[in-house]
Amino acid sequence: MNGLIKRVLDFPITKIIVGIVVCFSLFVVVQNFVLKPFFYGIIQDKSIAAPIIHCVSLIVLLVSYYYLFRFYDKRKITELSTKYLFKEMFGGFFFGFFTISLSIFILYLLGYYKAINISTTHYSIKFFTVLMLAALVEDLFHRGLIIRVCENWLGTNPALVIGMLVELQHIYNPNSNLFSIFYYFIWGFTMAMMFIYTKRIWLPYFFHIGWNFSQPFYGSNLTGLNDMGSIIQSKFNGPELLTGGAVGIEGSIFTAFFLLLIGMILYFLAKKEGKIVKSKLFKR
Repeated sequence: MNGLIKRVLDFPITKIIVGIVVCFSLFVVVQNFVLKPFFYGIIQDKSIAAPIIHCVSLIVLLVSYYYLFRFYDKRKITELSTKYLFKEMFGGFFFGFFTISLSIFILYLLGYYKAINISTTHYSIKFFTVLMLAALVEDLFHRGLIIRVCENWLGTNPALVIGMLVELQHIYNPNSNLFSIFYYFIWGFTMAMMFIYTKRIWLPYFFHIGWNFSQPFYGSNLTGLNDMGSIIQSKFNGPELLTGGAVGIEGSIFTAFFLLLIGMILYFLAKKEGKIVKSKLFKR
């Protein structure tokens, strides 16, 4: 019986389910029943309390993941290694921000983007910490857990397919359309490749933050949401295929192309450096 239980617990899908259920449940419970009552009780201004809650929740999520899999797998948690943290932090954020900026610049040259005013009045630290927390939840579970486990189990290419399919959960985002499906596949592929190439969550995580921050920075909707604030009040005027329409600039064909290019370059580099794990689907 003990042998059967061990085989069940060691099965990859079980690890994924346990990781998500345990870490996310602890995160939700601590945030809603400990952090919110405590910080809202001592800090009257919610615009100050909320960012603190988000940042502490972020730490809770990382710590719960670290100790769960340290106990579960009895290994070093290399996906959270801080060896190249600052390099991947600044590099990831820069490239995420730069990729969106490049698309905005092209739209500006085409006459489809116009900056009207610059002001921080419409953007708060709360919005930024929400982005930080949301990105961590996605990157920790999608890349650090699902991609990691599936790559070790099935190989890199099957893991990439799974990573692309997982991103289809975003199809329920406001204003998603048929092109959004294509974009989510590219997003899943490229973000998975960032993890596969580094074997750490930091590059995709900080790229994700830079990517998400840059969209409201330029006055764009963020994944279909129009209530995430803005720093540059702007006007988009042009074909939806180019501007992204109500989805936001990430729905632009320019942005999708640059994102795919990054993923393909990383795949080429990973293959060249022997980081692509051969498929195990057909091995006996």
